[in-house]
Amino acid sequence: MHRLTLDQVSRRFGEVAALDGVDLTLVSGEVHALMGENGAGKSTLIRTLAGLDRPDTGRLALDGTPLPAGNPAAMRAAGLRFIHQELHAVRGLSVAENMHLDHPYPRRAGLVDWRALNRAAAAALARLGLTGIDVRAPMTALGPGDQMLVRIASTLIPDAAPGARPAWLYVMDEPTAALTSGESERLFAVIGELVGQGAGILYVSHRMPEVLRLAHRVSVLRDGRNVSSRPLAETGEARIIEEMTGRDLGALFPPRPAARPAGEVVLRVADLAAGPLRGASLELRAGEILGLAGVAGSGRGALLRALIGALPWEAGSAELAGRPLGRGPARAWAEGLAYVPRERRTEGLMLRRPIAENVALPYLARLARLGLFLDHRRQRRLADELGGRVRLKAASVAQACEELSGGNQQKVLFARALAGGPRVLLLDEPTRGVDIGARAELYRLIRGLADTGLAVLMASSDLPELLGLSDRIAVLRDGRLAETVPAEGLTEAALLARFYHDDGAVT
Repeated sequence: MHRLTLDQVSRRFGEVAALDGVDLTLVSGEVHALMGENGAGKSTLIRTLAGLDRPDTGRLALDGTPLPAGNPAAMRAAGLRFIHQELHAVRGLSVAENMHLDHPYPRRAGLVDWRALNRAAAAALARLGLTGIDVRAPMTALGPGDQMLVRIASTLIPDAAPGARPAWLYVMDEPTAALTSGESERLFAVIGELVGQGAGILYVSHRMPEVLRLAHRVSVLRDGRNVSSRPLAETGEARIIEEMTGRDLGALFPPRPAARPAGEVVLRVADLAAGPLRGASLELRAGEILGLAGVAGSGRGALLRALIGALPWEAGSAELAGRPLGRGPARAWAEGLAYVPRERRTEGLMLRRPIAENVALPYLARLARLGLFLDHRRQRRLADELGGRVRLKAASVAQACEELSGGNQQKVLFARALAGGPRVLLLDEPTRGVDIGARAELYRLIRGLADTGLAVLMASSDLPELLGLSDRIAVLRDGRLAETVPAEGLTEAALLARFYHDDGAVT
């Protein structure tokens, strides 16, 4: 059994204490969840464990023996491995070659022994029960979930460095952020295999259901300090949230409004075919939150991209407020649709540009003087007003988006979506990669917008989010909208069953 300890570890960046006297003990055979809002110190702690940051004070020790801080090679030799949500596969190389990027290729007579390389990769995958992955296939032919599992399996290939320990501690940073529910289930099974073989897991995630399902122990950081470290049996969701945020958030989801007359139909879609969609039809009413659910590839995100004009239509029609919906993003935005994309960093934001420029991006023509010159004062006023509405936390609207937390970056996208006074808000995974405090704020914002009469169409792979926020849930199967059901009273099991078949008896 191995034990890695951090004893009074502190790390400052200027006047900011990223870590302030942190104690942490990680042991083999245990999943240890690390929780905290963005800015709590989790990333700095991970970088310290990886040897990328040297603490100002404190020490790290393995089984009582001090480890040299700020030394990545020493941390690897100590058996630590790091699995991040961003997987950097080398295009053009096979699965086996990618698995050997941290290991020397086996050689025979001075040449690469391809048979031995493939055999070692297959053996590592087999240790985790992943016998269905072809090690000779291009890595890029695999989905994100399989790439994640391959990355984990690669750590089981013996390290050739003299005196190196076998991998025993896996630090997983938001590992399911880019995975579907099915891919996440495979990851959880692999985590179970690793723990069963004696490995320890430091699991960092904003997704509370995963933590409550997987963890043996939960530690909470807030403002760089330890708040608690307890066995899971001695804590729970409400207590973890209060410790993370320093306040009682109450229920994570705001209450649904009392029964009221159905609003007018704002958006009507008929037999839409685009990308994986093969005939989706729906009606969305004013003041309603309609969730879009289904397995990966069912078309939930494609429906939003088609409506906003980012995915070409093959057939079908759509009406917004009784008028045919224009094709193309510019017309869709101008006519009253607004869109918050799934990938804020790659699809939504100009990260190095100021908040004000990001908020105003779809509305430059409206903000131009004489149709020629951008009115920067109006642009800043707009961003200030909308920033206050979404409770954006930033030094000013001149601050670059890359300097904001994930939750505040998401709020910039919401501010942009609201700037044009839309009739329909399209949300694709609206709280992905957002901490629990910011997530609660976004839920209140979305419900508040719906209460003012805005119609919301929300695609999400997070079942509690769909059930807690939606008024109705539309289930897509094989590119078609199979059924629409009330969210109230529906269980996760019943909703998941509907992904595969229509069975009203499942509860």
